[in-house]
Amino acid sequence: MAKSKTASYVLTLQLKTEKFQEDILDDRLEKCRKIYNSCLGEALKRYNHMIESKEYQKNCKNKDKNRNSIFNDINKKYNLTEYDIIKFVTPLYNYFKIDGSTGQKLASRAFKTIQKLMFHTANKVNFIKEKKLCSVEGTTNRQGITHRNGIIKWSGLKIPVIIKQNDVYAQTAIQDNIKYCRIVRKLIRGKYKYYIQLIMEGIPPIKCNKDTGEIKNPLGNDNVGIDIGTRTIAYACNKEVKLLELCPEVENIERKKAILQRKLDRQRRANNPNNYNEDGTIKRGIKLVWNKSNKYIKTQNELREIQRKQACIRKQSHEKLANHILTLGDRVLVETMQFQGLQKRAKNTTVNKNGKFNKKKRFGKSLANKAPAMLIEIINRKLKYNGLEILKINTQKVKASQYNHFIDDYNKKELSDRWNESIEIQRDIYSAFLIMNVNDDLETINKQLCNDTYDNFKTLHDEEINRLKKLKANGYKLISSMGI
Repeated sequence: MAKSKTASYVLTLQLKTEKFQEDILDDRLEKCRKIYNSCLGEALKRYNHMIESKEYQKNCKNKDKNRNSIFNDINKKYNLTEYDIIKFVTPLYNYFKIDGSTGQKLASRAFKTIQKLMFHTANKVNFIKEKKLCSVEGTTNRQGITHRNGIIKWSGLKIPVIIKQNDVYAQTAIQDNIKYCRIVRKLIRGKYKYYIQLIMEGIPPIKCNKDTGEIKNPLGNDNVGIDIGTRTIAYACNKEVKLLELCPEVENIERKKAILQRKLDRQRRANNPNNYNEDGTIKRGIKLVWNKSNKYIKTQNELREIQRKQACIRKQSHEKLANHILTLGDRVLVETMQFQGLQKRAKNTTVNKNGKFNKKKRFGKSLANKAPAMLIEIINRKLKYNGLEILKINTQKVKASQYNHFIDDYNKKELSDRWNESIEIQRDIYSAFLIMNVNDDLETINKQLCNDTYDNFKTLHDEEINRLKKLKANGYKLISSMGI
């Protein structure tokens, strides 16, 4: 299916459901899960058959320019295109009495999953377990799941949408054209709640102060350099210089999670004693049936609730920070970061100077808790509403963490070196300053611009360092990588 090229945003509203309507929605979500798994299974079977062929294996070694076109021809030969999977799903959605628009979107969803194998961005695909599919959507707002005059209609089911009278944003946004609708089920405090996500055409309404009519978070007009890490962010512009902890509202939930996971393990062993060997390991080679008690399910829901709350707090914190950064400037520059590589364990075994093995763990937990990539995506999304885009500099050529604009030279530093000793500037903040002054080619630093803006930057830098030192003196625990 061709992807729409017009700008869009999502408006999420709660549905006013009754018990019988919730039962119908749950039943249809389960049918959609079976359709999706059937499409994914068929696509996986065709993919495995294709990669065993000699022509596919031969083309994998091919390095010519026509390599991709040959792969496309092979995909068509083995009926492994999005159109073929949509063609396969037709009798399925007719059997389960699901509308064609929703059925086609499930087929497209399955094809996008199998593409991860085709493009080698994933090693395997996962089928959706029972009662785990929590969202379905259509292709348009003309058929299938539709919204008309505050009512969601889906194959005879009519559910009103809740829009509060004082919600000016929702009342303004609902006037825009709706591309398609998505029904979402969320487990909140142990109970399922149902929402409709309306994918609207255009850009979100501008939020204004109700009392003064003043625009909230107006877009600035300046360069903003961002040096983002796994747990911290440093940004610099001509108005402000900051070194902050990413989403400090997110408390470390690893302790709570560990307690609940141990509790789940004890309950699972008590409910299924025959699934374990005498040494406590799980039996292998036979199909096991796992029984879940009511208390086990209750503990599972407690764990899910903790994770849900943290995800909401993290997203809200990132949204606020992104809004503030965009009030400082509209030309936002950031280093190109490969966060997926940072979260993986190290492959090679290394030994430190004391003769002990170094840990292979890297930054998996930090990235999961702080989600720095999410912040960059949010900033980019908000910039696109204004016809702009975040600028990603060439990290290998700019080398902001090594460059010194006073001597116009590079000096490689250890990761533990948090300060530029010669000029007494914090390393991350100085990197943000240099990134702010990168040329339009995104590969070189403008030395003259650095000299012109340095005095103002140094004043703002010292103010920020003094602020952090006062926080530490008052007992606030700072991130060790800040070097304060």
